[in-house]
Amino acid sequence: MEQNNPWTDNQAVSQTPTQKSAPLDRLADAADAYVKQERWSRRWTNILKVMVLVYIVFSMLMFAGLFSKDETKQAGSEHIAVVKINGSIMAGTNNSAESLNSVLRDAFEAKNSRAVLLSMNSPGGSPVQSALINDEITRLKKLHNKPVYVVAQDLCASGCYYIAAAADEIYANQGSIIGSIGVRFDTFGFTELMQKMGVENRSMTAGEHKSFINPFGEEDASAKEFFQTRILERTHQQFIEVVKQGRGDRLQENKDLFTGLVWLGDEAVELGLIDGLGDIGFVARDLIGITRLRTYEKEKTLMEHLMGDLVSETALKLSQTLSHQWK
Repeated sequence: MEQNNPWTDNQAVSQTPTQKSAPLDRLADAADAYVKQERWSRRWTNILKVMVLVYIVFSMLMFAGLFSKDETKQAGSEHIAVVKINGSIMAGTNNSAESLNSVLRDAFEAKNSRAVLLSMNSPGGSPVQSALINDEITRLKKLHNKPVYVVAQDLCASGCYYIAAAADEIYANQGSIIGSIGVRFDTFGFTELMQKMGVENRSMTAGEHKSFINPFGEEDASAKEFFQTRILERTHQQFIEVVKQGRGDRLQENKDLFTGLVWLGDEAVELGLIDGLGDIGFVARDLIGITRLRTYEKEKTLMEHLMGDLVSETALKLSQTLSHQWK
């Protein structure tokens, strides 16, 4: 007769459902705890990112405030008001009369600005915008009795020189390109190409010469001559008169002076287009006798400042990357 072992019997007894589910519950609890921990980790990471962003913005605001205070302090001291004109002179840009004339007024009206210096680097642009800026400089110069100097950088041609002619004196580097006293209007024609491609021009106009600059139509010789003599030639004569008024007897007789040609700085001095060779430091230190400079520019919003810095940094990094790749 066999006797049953109670310990063997206990082990043989099947486990209850509760006993079976206990390991699963612990596993589920561990998974839930891990998920919660990950959520909190992500939340704290996001909070940290926000705090860093707030710190950066706050620091930039503080820096801008200190910079503004420094500029205000400089404005309260004797200084040279610097206005920069870089790029094409066109309506709707920072180099339009609407934008620059208000900056020029601030520069001239500043109580402690002793002179206005235009730092210019431009191929020109709109004759109308250039004329409006020239007129405003001439008016402000007489109104405030302050001297105006121009320092040309790489290029001061066409509309840029139109503006520069309003200054009392013009200086440039010996390698600067100066002049281009002329007027241009570009157009083109596609008629022969259209005929070869079987394209027909179906433009409709009211007015005999309304579409004389239409690149898809036949050339209108009479309208072209009218535009040449009544628009381009007259605008050119206005340009010449402004240069003669501004430069006076400093201009030398030269048959090519008003033909649209350009000269380097040293020849521009000989022709009387500029007064000498020199940079901003030379003009400030040796001619005006004041070394403190303050740049006047159109007021920017914080976003414009931030985006401007972002674009500049991006362009710099891209340039450095491309340069490294090409080495």
